[in-house]
Amino acid sequence: MATLFLICGLPGSGKTTLAKELEVSHSALRLCPDEWITEIIADVTDKVELDRLRTPVESVQWEMAKRILVLGINVILENGFWSREERDSYRSQAEALGARVKLIYLHVDRDELWARLSRRNADLPPGSFFVREDQLDLWSSWFQPPTADELE
Repeated sequence: MATLFLICGLPGSGKTTLAKELEVSHSALRLCPDEWITEIIADVTDKVELDRLRTPVESVQWEMAKRILVLGINVILENGFWSREERDSYRSQAEALGARVKLIYLHVDRDELWARLSRRNADLPPGSFFVREDQLDLWSSWFQPPTADELE
């Protein structure tokens, strides 16, 4: 039985770092929307284009992930999964395919997130985007941390 790993957290929480570790330790396919978007987008500072591409890229990755899970291969999605509704939807669809689901929540306090993002912004690695402090604060207000029952 394959496992779907859902990596949940805000930008700067360490999602990609953990996903890369899980990719090796669990022989899994890692799907990172930001990495795909940076390959598609002409100007990585174009927030309108970035926002326009996110949903279609995540949808294509999810369709691919479902097929891969059916084939018995572990999959890691590092979309952030900011809402309970989104997490529940992915969980129920994966379980309907016969896959196990492991939600991993990377909780990092706001000041540490901003410190990490500031360092990353100074020297952006491939597959990542510049994040402003006001964006972090807005996104934090939208984020719904997982409850204990989701993490079991």
